Amino acid sequence: MNKKEVSQKYQIPVSILDEYESWGLCNVVKFVMGEWQYDDQDIERLSTIMALHDMGFKNNEIEKYMRLLLETKNSSDEIIQLLTKKRQNKLDQIHFQEKQLERIDYLRYKILKTNSKGSK
Repeated sequence: MNKKEVSQKYQIPVSILDEYESWGLCNVVKFVMGEWQYDDQDIERLSTIMALHDMGFKNNEIEKYMRLLLETKNSSDEIIQLLTKKRQNKLDQIHFQEKQLERIDYLRYKILKTNSKGSK
């Protein structure tokens, strides 16, 4: 399949396909008449890339992850470190948002309490 077909069939933005091509992660020459041809292995890799994008990984982090996954033997420790770092970052964001919610709830409580006293 060419870029347009993959983008339409799997709902993958062309910008992500461009990134994938620019990283040159596949050692096999896959250009036919000036167009990159995607196979099942590429689709699996692109699925991983889309998942990483959805998780909030930046382009450079995704490229590093994919290179470790595809090119480095015994890279599982480094991949776990990348995932652990991203997980901790997400937890920090969640905790910050929880604090924001607590503050919102406190302000709502104060206003509701004030309003209930005024209506008596």
